[in-house]
Order: sequence, then structure tokens, then C-alpha cells
Amino acid sequence: MSPSATPSSSRRPAVHRPALAWFAAIGGAWVFVLVLLGAFTTSIGAGMVFKGWPLSDGSLNPTGWLADINKFAEHSHRLSAALMSTITIALAAWVWRAEVRAWLRRLAVFAAALVLVQAVVGGLRVLLEPKQVEMISTSVGRLFAMLHACLAQIYVCTLLAIALSLSRPWVEAGANAVGRGVRRLGVVCCVLLLMQLAVAAVMRHSFAWHTILTFPAATPQGDWLPPAWSFPVAIQFAHTRVMAGLLALALPAFAVAVWRDPAAGRGMRFSAGLLVALVVAQITLGALAIWQLRPPGLTTAHVVVGACTLATAFGLTWWAHRADIENLSALAAPERSAGGPAACVQPLAT
Repeated sequence: MSPSATPSSSRRPAVHRPALAWFAAIGGAWVFVLVLLGAFTTSIGAGMVFKGWPLSDGSLNPTGWLADINKFAEHSHRLSAALMSTITIALAAWVWRAEVRAWLRRLAVFAAALVLVQAVVGGLRVLLEPKQVEMISTSVGRLFAMLHACLAQIYVCTLLAIALSLSRPWVEAGANAVGRGVRRLGVVCCVLLLMQLAVAAVMRHSFAWHTILTFPAATPQGDWLPPAWSFPVAIQFAHTRVMAGLLALALPAFAVAVWRDPAAGRGMRFSAGLLVALVVAQITLGALAIWQLRPPGLTTAHVVVGACTLATAFGLTWWAHRADIENLSALAAPERSAGGPAACVQPLAT
């Protein structure tokens, strides 16, 4: 009988499974290799070096791919995506078999479905590149490239949520939770980051990055607004000024809220400090990319640090909502009313 068919499965406590937790953590780490290769491929303009999909020039080992940087970037991205798909499907099967938490089993299945959708979207980006959308002066393939970039961020967050939920601190911690204000601010920051990364994807794949070549001013004369507006100018301005400015305020505020919350453990406080460091690094990399006319190395680093920033903010937010996710408050309520062991429940740690 499957775990979902067991009537009492939702009442049984979760058990930490080290092998499964480590496998999820490895998958969560490998996804950043995939993000790195995808960002580098886009940064050097190698996304269409192979015209076919899923094979590269009809082969798993296309001629000369190790010697040509464009072919190496794109084919490495495809190979790492295939490996990531295998890891995610295996993780979903393992979680479904071993876990008693129905919500976590569903989340693992969602991750497997998402990675397959992401693969198809990536393929359509290649196959539909020749088809043009005259109304917005782009190709259907580039529209799918934008969607591919946005789904990648959701995929990163999904894998991180699974890995955190399988970790020993998550499984064995008590029911205490951080304040509601911290939780709400975390959600706001995650939404803003997803919006910023979506705007960045549109900007990159519509080649709008070069419309404003100064920073922080919008013109060499020091004007804060562009002298003329168009869609490329607006999308670049939104990414580098509007959204970046909002996040430069919201993310440090979130970190301070975590530091000030007495229920936040050392792990949360460390992650909050890391979040601030990532914000500083991201702004610096973005400015350097503009000043140096978007060299591939800096641009790739900017994309990867952006994904790390989202992952850190999401991880903090997911952890802050742990009691709600596991419904620990409801489970602990009878014990509190009876004067039982709930008084000894430890706060979220590490």
C-alpha cells in the first residue's frame, strides 16, 4: 500500500532519512551548475549554436564540441539538464516511497513535472527560433527562452524547499516559529525577486541591456531618467533602477527582521547575513557589467548571484513558515492546554 493510501500517514511523525536528505541536497547544489551553464550560454550568445533538439547536431557527442566554446557551453548545458532531470525524477520517486508527509510527496512530484516542462520549453526555444512575432520584433523561440529563464528560478526554489524539508534540523526542530512580520516580509522579498528575475530574463533575451550604458545615472550628463523611452529602455530601467532599488531596501530590511527575532536560530541569522552580502555583490556585479559593456564572465556571475540571492531569501522564508507548513502549532495546542511537554519545545534551530 502506498503512503498516500495509509489513513494515519498524516498523523505519523516524519523521520529524518540521511541518505534521502543528502541526495536532495546534492540535487539542490547541482541545479546551480545548470544555472551557471545556462547563464554562460546566453551571455556568449550560444543558445542557437545547435539547430536541433534534443540531440546536438543529431548526436549526444557532436563533432568538435569540446574544442569550440559555443558548442561546449550549449552542449554542456544540455547534458547537465539531462542529468538534473534524472536526479529530480529519482528524488520524486524516493520521496514518494519513503515520506509520510503528503504535502512533501506532492511537492516532489511537482518538481519532477516542472523539470520535464522546463526541458520541453528549452527545446521549443531552439525549434521555434525561426518563427518571428512581428508585432514585438522578436522570435517565438526567444519568448520561450524568457519563459525558460523564469521557470528555472521556480525550479531552484522547489528543489531547495524539498532539501530543507528533508534536513535533520527541519525534521527534528520543535514548533516555535518566528514572528508573523518576518514571514510576511520574506514572502514580499521572494515575490519581488521573482519579478526582478523575470524582468531580467525579458531584458536579456530582447537584447535591451545596452540601451542605458551608464549607472547609476541614466545618461552621461548625469540625468536620472532616460531622454527618450521605448520598450527596451523601459525594461532595462525597470531592472537596473526600479526593481533593484526596491530590493536594495527590502532584502536588508528582511535580514534585520530575522536578526531581531528571538526565535530565529543561528542558521537563520547566518543566512540573513549571507543575504545582505549577496545583495551587495549583486549590485556591484550589475554596475560593473554596465560599465564594462556586459563581458560574459561578469554577466554570468550576475545571473548566478541573482539565483543565489533568490535561493537564500526563499530558504529563509520557507524556514520561517516551517510551523505553518508542518502544522506544528495545531499539533502542539492540546499539549499546551494540558500543561504537557509543549512548554519544552525548542525553537527553530540552526
